[in-house]
Amino acid sequence: MTLYDLSIHEAADRLKRKDFSSRELTRAVLDRIEQVDKTVRAYITVDPDRALADADAADQMLARGEGGPLTGIPLSIKDLICTRGLRTTCASKMLESFVPTYDAGVIEKLKAAGAVIAGKVNMDEFAMGSTTENSGFHITTNPWHPDHSPGGSSGGSAASVAAGMCLGSLGSDTGGSIRQPASHCSVVGLKPTYGRVSRYGLVAFASSLDQIGPLTRNVRDCGLLMNAVSGFDPKDSTSVREPVPDFTAGLGRRLTGLKIGLPTEYFSAEGMAPDVKDAVDQAVVTLRDLGAEFVPISLPHTPYAVAVYYVIAPSEASSNLARYDGVKYGLRDTDQTELIDMYRKTRSRGFGLEVQRRIIIGTYALSSGYYDAYYNKASQVRTLIIRDFKAAFEHCDLLLSPVSPSPAGRIGQDADDPLTMYLSDIFTISANLAGIPALSVPCGFDRRGLPIGLQLMGRHFDEATLLTVAHAFESATDVHTRRPNL
Repeated sequence: MTLYDLSIHEAADRLKRKDFSSRELTRAVLDRIEQVDKTVRAYITVDPDRALADADAADQMLARGEGGPLTGIPLSIKDLICTRGLRTTCASKMLESFVPTYDAGVIEKLKAAGAVIAGKVNMDEFAMGSTTENSGFHITTNPWHPDHSPGGSSGGSAASVAAGMCLGSLGSDTGGSIRQPASHCSVVGLKPTYGRVSRYGLVAFASSLDQIGPLTRNVRDCGLLMNAVSGFDPKDSTSVREPVPDFTAGLGRRLTGLKIGLPTEYFSAEGMAPDVKDAVDQAVVTLRDLGAEFVPISLPHTPYAVAVYYVIAPSEASSNLARYDGVKYGLRDTDQTELIDMYRKTRSRGFGLEVQRRIIIGTYALSSGYYDAYYNKASQVRTLIIRDFKAAFEHCDLLLSPVSPSPAGRIGQDADDPLTMYLSDIFTISANLAGIPALSVPCGFDRRGLPIGLQLMGRHFDEATLLTVAHAFESATDVHTRRPNL
């Protein structure tokens, strides 16, 4: 096995044994990026000199007997998480030259743990999209099938992990943007509970929905990254003072007595691909054989989730993106002599069509005379969705569903049909609206060889149970051991 194919925990064990150095591991990852990223196009910015310097510092920590499971491990970072001195673009022309002067809270934690940042990876512009086709720079392809999408908006994160261009990644999830690309690229992706992981330094899309989380090759690695980035941050007003457990402690625990709910609204949804249904049904059989008990559950307000999300998210986006006006930082149209013309031209040039579409929708929903009819009503229905989950968890320990109604689509197939793209998040959006943790774990492939993911959703701050169940499923199958042929 080549060094870039190692998992985080395998590499950490071998670094401690001095089988190789972090510099050698990081060099192997950088060489892999140079080899395959011409096809996958996962990265926006790669900084080899900085990465190798971080690796040398990690080797010094290891030589002193210091460090932990992430020391010397090369990671990729979604390009909307601020990194001091390293370009952070949000895949937008608006921030093409923006270099932050500070690190996000999660980056501070990763650096303290001795992790190596290989570079910043592609995404849908300002995280608005489900295919990574809405990037302002280039389209990322799926490592399993280059003519298919890797999903989005964390498509660069998922593709970089699947293709061996890092050992793990941090993405962000507003309506499924970690779980859906994880499913499409056959990696593990976790959206933590809202407030579990600091949002300080995360460039905001929709502030009440955004959450940073890990994408990795297996469940244990996911737990290790969660251990590193979780915890209260006084710089984040939405951060919660909740004890952080060891997320790897329960891995290997038996599932006997565990109750898993099957939401009837998810399994009766129209448009689910037969291969997806078959893979999820087989996953249920596997988990039942491992001792889990299944119960039917109803989430009656699920049919309204997409409509609620596409009022709340664009509304918050229109507010958050108002700051990008060409005055303080970012792109400025210097050809204009009038202030209003400069505003208008800057935003027209700097934002792509999908971002402009969502800003217009959100501004309309928040406008005088429509606030009560749209945003306020959506917020009320969101409360009902939260109550649905609370009621469901009185009868089960977690919920199971598909991640996406279909495997990855071909690049360009929904370019002129944004509504179809929005509906691809139908199974993931509700978890963001409710603020609960949700995880995608590989569960199969369709007849074309495209990956399929299984979604697990849990109670607030109960990521540990999701990881326990996902690890048990992963250990009973071999899906996660397959690698794309690049």
